[in-house]
Amino acid sequence: MQKSNKSIAGYHLLMILSSVDGEFAPAEGMKIQEYLAEEFPFRVNLDNELDVIATLKPEEWKDHFEFHARCFMEDSEENERAKFLDFAKSLIKADDDVSDDEHRFYRLLKNMWTNQ
Repeated sequence: MQKSNKSIAGYHLLMILSSVDGEFAPAEGMKIQEYLAEEFPFRVNLDNELDVIATLKPEEWKDHFEFHARCFMEDSEENERAKFLDFAKSLIKADDDVSDDEHRFYRLLKNMWTNQ
């Protein structure tokens, strides 16, 4: 897999976080739009990225998630990762129901970035 820049890696992380519970809630979609507006103030085509994410099997999500967590970490500073973790937490809470899988993936991300 080719290394992603911080913004693209963040998109992959958020998309997986919003999908691991088996439901992509409209409130989660709005949070991802918020991220995209902040990270990509210009028009960017993410169709290829979405295709990659959409073709992942659930058993592939963890490896893909960890790969993009490392990509994000390599291109970011500690304060950027802390801000992203706060945003990721608001994403998984957006539909007022945090599933065990959402919590597990969030904790995985947090542990990867704080135990470096």
